[in-house]
Amino acid sequence: MQESHATAVGNFPGAEPMQAPEAVSAMLRLSALGWGSKRIARELRCSRGTVKRYLRQGGWAAYRARPPSGSLLALKAFIRERFLQHRGNADVVRQDLAREHGVRVSLRTVERAVRGYRRELAALARATVRFETPPGRQLQVDFGETGVAIGDERVRVYLFVATLGYSRRPYVAAFLHERQASWLAGLEGAFRHFNGIPEEVLLDNARALVQQHDVQTRTVVFNSKFLAFAKHWGFRPRACAPYRARTKGKDESGVGYVKRNAIAGHAFASWHALEAHLAQWQREIADQRVHGTTGERPIDRFQRAEAAALRPINGRPSFVAVRELSRRVQSDACVEVDTNAYSVPWRLIGEMVRVEVTADHVRVIYAGNEVARHPYSAGRRQRILDRQHLIGVVGVSPRPAPVRALLRPLSQYALAGGAS
Repeated sequence: MQESHATAVGNFPGAEPMQAPEAVSAMLRLSALGWGSKRIARELRCSRGTVKRYLRQGGWAAYRARPPSGSLLALKAFIRERFLQHRGNADVVRQDLAREHGVRVSLRTVERAVRGYRRELAALARATVRFETPPGRQLQVDFGETGVAIGDERVRVYLFVATLGYSRRPYVAAFLHERQASWLAGLEGAFRHFNGIPEEVLLDNARALVQQHDVQTRTVVFNSKFLAFAKHWGFRPRACAPYRARTKGKDESGVGYVKRNAIAGHAFASWHALEAHLAQWQREIADQRVHGTTGERPIDRFQRAEAAALRPINGRPSFVAVRELSRRVQSDACVEVDTNAYSVPWRLIGEMVRVEVTADHVRVIYAGNEVARHPYSAGRRQRILDRQHLIGVVGVSPRPAPVRALLRPLSQYALAGGAS
């Protein structure tokens, strides 16, 4: 059987290699002898479509690159911006084109359009600006997401990581989303963890915080609520250059470190157990390790120079009027907030719920609906129960009466009563 002759000249993504002139001549000769396109393709080891194409054009011709789609020429700047923003994910660019401009093209068309930007993307990824900041000057913040085994399921967890520029001391908090509320709660948590406020906070161009960042003029328009938050706490916000997240490499590497060291290989019985693990990991591992760049333990550099350089909190109240927490309902039909247990309807045992905490009350929300509301308790290790939440459990009747903590786990009562 004759070997196929093909050349890579003029290839484009997903296309079959162009056939050499002698192979095309063989196609024409075999066709003149009465061979069908299927038989010719099998003989020359190429596709039937390739044979038909060359038979239609009557011979070999040099490949001419397919011009860009007319609908994409006018969107060249948009495509480049989104391609760099999405770090080379052409399919996400395709989705953005359809959603924002009504342009629906194939993934292959987008890949051809961005082919010239891949080298630029690789160069940006290698370009790292390393800089050192004096004590108390800068806090770098970022989010990273990962899957975490919590209970009997795998949960998508968003890790807020804040790293002090001088000491490299980190702060980590877990959230169920990366919305603005999580950014603000994470920052307030970091300020209280370090017991001080830096001069500036360097962050990525998160949509929850940055409305616009002009690449050419470096003009940044921050979200108005975030600006009010920065004014309340007295720090200066800074956004790193678009597509240049490595300019805040201390925190970018910090996110990876948390994923590899604090999370990887671990499973947790509850969301509260995850938060307790992160707090312990920060104290016993992250603060105590000898940092590869500074050659010192972050806690030593922090205590020696950075703690005193941070601006004092001085009892400043929270900017966030409502704290949003995520909790799994435990077997006693309660969720834990600040060491206190608050009851919810017992049929939600094992479910993830959202908890809103203010200075006055605790609201528990499930599937968008409020399922429980309690006065906020300033005490410690207390149980705040609503008798209505336990109706249906053996030994609990609808009649109003003071509720006492169950002496045995709720699951045992449920099993005894055959409740489902």
